[in-house]
Amino acid sequence: MREPIEPGFMVFVADGELGVGAVREVHAESRELVVNVENGGDFTLPAEAIRDVHEGKVILDIDHLPQAMRNALRHPHDAEYPDSVYAATDPRDGALKD
Repeated sequence: MREPIEPGFMVFVADGELGVGAVREVHAESRELVVNVENGGDFTLPAEAIRDVHEGKVILDIDHLPQAMRNALRHPHDAEYPDSVYAATDPRDGALKD
C-alpha cells in the first residue's frame, strides 16, 4: 500500500532529482490533487498521474500529465539553474526544456 498523499508533500519528476513543486490540496472523493509547479502555477492531477509516493515525496508519471503541466515542467528552476536543459537529469524521466 502506498503512503497517503498530504498537502505539503514535495513533487518530483524522478526520484533523486530536484523537486519541481508541492502538493497544495488532496481531494480524496475525486481522487485528484492540486499541485503547484515552481514558475508554473497550480494544476489538478488525476491519481493516474502519480507514479509513486514515499517519504513525503510524490513522483509524477510524465505520460499522464496534462500538456499544460508538461510545458510548465520545462521551466521549474529557471531562476536557480538557467543553463539546465531538463527538469530531470535523464530526459526520459522529465520534460524537455525549450
